[in-house]
Amino acid sequence: MHSKKNLVFVLLLLLIAGSSQLLTGGQNPETTQPFHTEAEKRFFESLSLNPIGPGEYFLTSVHCQGCHGFDSAGVANIDGLGNSVNLFDRWQTTMMANSARDPLWRAKVSHEILVNPAIADDIQDKCTSCHAPMGHYNAILHGAAHYGLADLAADSLGQDGVSCAGCHTIGPSSPLTFSGHIPYDTTRTIYGPFVLPLTGPMQLYEGYTPTYSAHMGEAAICASCHTLFTDAVDSNGTATGVQFPEQATYHEYLNSRYPGDSITCQSCHMPQLADPVVIANGLLSLPQRYPFNQHEFVGANSFMVTMIKNNKVALGSTAEDWKFDSTIAATNRLLRDSSIVLQLALDSLSTDTGFFRVRIQNKAGHKFPSGYPSRRAVLQVVVTDALGDTVFKSGTFQPDYRVTGETAGFEMHHDIISQPDIPQIYEMAMGDVYGRFTSVLMRAALLLKDNRIPPAGFTTTAAMYDTTKISADALADPDFNKVNAVEGSGTDIVHYHVPLTGLTGSLRVHASVYYQSVPPKWLDEMFGHMSAEIDSFQTMYDQADKSPLLIASDSLVNLALAALALSPVENAVRVFPSLSAGEPVNIQSYGKASIRGITLYTADGKMVSKMNFKTPVASYAVMLPAPHTVYLLKIQTGEKFIYKKVIRQ
Repeated sequence: MHSKKNLVFVLLLLLIAGSSQLLTGGQNPETTQPFHTEAEKRFFESLSLNPIGPGEYFLTSVHCQGCHGFDSAGVANIDGLGNSVNLFDRWQTTMMANSARDPLWRAKVSHEILVNPAIADDIQDKCTSCHAPMGHYNAILHGAAHYGLADLAADSLGQDGVSCAGCHTIGPSSPLTFSGHIPYDTTRTIYGPFVLPLTGPMQLYEGYTPTYSAHMGEAAICASCHTLFTDAVDSNGTATGVQFPEQATYHEYLNSRYPGDSITCQSCHMPQLADPVVIANGLLSLPQRYPFNQHEFVGANSFMVTMIKNNKVALGSTAEDWKFDSTIAATNRLLRDSSIVLQLALDSLSTDTGFFRVRIQNKAGHKFPSGYPSRRAVLQVVVTDALGDTVFKSGTFQPDYRVTGETAGFEMHHDIISQPDIPQIYEMAMGDVYGRFTSVLMRAALLLKDNRIPPAGFTTTAAMYDTTKISADALADPDFNKVNAVEGSGTDIVHYHVPLTGLTGSLRVHASVYYQSVPPKWLDEMFGHMSAEIDSFQTMYDQADKSPLLIASDSLVNLALAALALSPVENAVRVFPSLSAGEPVNIQSYGKASIRGITLYTADGKMVSKMNFKTPVASYAVMLPAPHTVYLLKIQTGEKFIYKKVIRQ
């Protein structure tokens, strides 16, 4: 077998560098074109690479580039317009390709080791199993007890990140595996989405047997790494027996309408081309294939892709800048076009208050944001007067890109915001065994906050809800993932009560959602420690553009304040007395209006009580519990909501 293989290589070398007769087809070399083009020569050279050897299971991506990279002949790996859509170039600058180079990941692993030195090996094994899967599993399969950062530094397989073989050698698995336990097939089978693959070239030159399998097009192939449970330890590094869902993107997807609609992870993150594509260079007999999944692997982390581009020499990336720019543009396009829908609306204007609502609809097949727990979205609302002066702001950023007014630990979820500089931040916050906020993944034992907007179809009764929970503050919000108390809307509505006393002229209201993948607050604990990895990342971070990414906005302009007439619905409801000395506050409806629900809030948005009426009523009395307190009443009449301010003396 080996002698035959060597003979093939000899023949190939002769084709590349042989006599003038071979190169010119027997004609005069001065007057004719070479028999083989430069592209064909490069293809033959790529075939001379050693195939997978005895006892090995993975090959690096360079072995795939020859056939599945750029085709200078313009025949293979192009769309219907002739644009290159080759797999290697699209993949090379993604976070998948750079998962082992990711400087934040390296720094965070170092941080976790410094904080939890007793379990340093376990931490590195867990982290490298997904960020350097081929290197990790190859080492373990060859008998290594552990695989860590030092091993990765000297391992080309590990440095290749999540590359071609890292995904295409994952076998069909039942039941599903999570937390980095990837069900690799070690029979040198490489799986693909197309039936009847041409097996000969890959078997001969790389040692893999290409095989069709439907699981390559299923969302479950992403499950092994995109649902991660960590084993919580206390401050002494002692195991607590608690498993914490550090990220559960795949389970969030299962708890949505998307599986039932046959929409998979690949549908968004590997968008399909309907154009038939020849998927390998230099094999002219290869049939065209479709639909073709582009290997863009875009997510929501253009910040880190940009950092890797700007530090690619130090991080060991050889990709050209234009490839990084393409990945950055595709990532931002996905965030802006396919993440959320933002709608700003005016409920009413009273003599002293403007009532506005912002509705955010999640378009993704998982929570927004999802993935690594540093990621968050900030809802910003700014109200200006006719002169452009700011009269109200919420969710604005300081010069270091921290959010103005956010609490030191984490900001609670809000349904109503009536004071400036109280922000709405969509995020997950972890707590340690003592209930304190932490960014140390191995210390995470409690869910302090998770108001990330669920996908459409998400319910608290789903089997996987225990790994995808909503925190109590958001769960109590009647507008969060609910419409008329029915779950699964995939939306949140935030109500803004803006003080307008003394204002005349007109108003402009602007609402925006900004995305931060690595906010400064997440790094505070880590930057309190020192290591080569942490110091290197901090240098890169200090030099980076940390501006939050604007992904959606909406505005209301020229809202006249000259004649503030109550809406017909507001005229139909009377609340008295607005200043209570302890007596009940009466809510009275008139005409066709009827009261279907009443919710009482403190001025900072905390719910005090709630009453829903199966049969609408014409009047109701509410007691204001605490003296010297400002309250807000949310009154539902039909599909409308009316907001009234009342005070207990």
